[in-house]
Amino acid sequence: MANDDWQPVQRVRAHEQVMAQIEERILEGHLAAGDHLPNERDLSVMLGVSRASLRESLRVLEALGIVEIRRGGEGGAILQGTPGSGFVNLLKLQLALGQFDQTDVLETRIALETWSCREAAERSTADDHAALVDILDRMDHEDISTAEFNSLDAAFHVRIAESTGNALCAHLMQSLRTAINRQMIEAYADLPDWQATARIVRREHRAILDALLSRDHDAAAERVHKHITDFYELGGIELRPRETYRVSRSNE
Repeated sequence: MANDDWQPVQRVRAHEQVMAQIEERILEGHLAAGDHLPNERDLSVMLGVSRASLRESLRVLEALGIVEIRRGGEGGAILQGTPGSGFVNLLKLQLALGQFDQTDVLETRIALETWSCREAAERSTADDHAALVDILDRMDHEDISTAEFNSLDAAFHVRIAESTGNALCAHLMQSLRTAINRQMIEAYADLPDWQATARIVRREHRAILDALLSRDHDAAAERVHKHITDFYELGGIELRPRETYRVSRSNE
């Protein structure tokens, strides 16, 4: 018998087997958002594992935002129907550990935000526009702190993503901005004159909003592209020599 017919025997821990079964049932459609898992005692018997192993698997799923653990009479593990903080926390730690470099972040922001601005120019409503104007007006306060300015900066970009009507894009944008929040605050702190940079950011934000209001999707995409790359270049971060993303035009 050929040696390559043999496969190493893998020892899988009990809580991993529990997670695998729950995952399989979700993927096959047997479990859906809002469903309650059987109570801890019954589920541990069904799976043939200890309650300690079951609790361990449920804690992992809770940290990932897949289930919510509720206490009390109608408690237990409930499958989440809305995105939780698990992805945000995981991404934040991976960025902090350097698993993705700053150029990766830059290129991902460009891809997400140029698409968002292009779509928002087509899909955004009067309510979206009013919300964006309000954010920019609050950014104009003379005594605003760097932390508050950055918070509103992030809110502006996330609100554009929300105005596309694409919930996944909006969640990815929110997750990314939350994950890089500390780096953005530090970037402003390192600027020789953050107020001068803030004036540029304000002007560029207004230009992006003007493009959205006029439904000019090419201008909106190009302006946000330049807005992002110019800021990163202040910190010495540039795109790779061969850009992996470029702004597309509607006539291409």
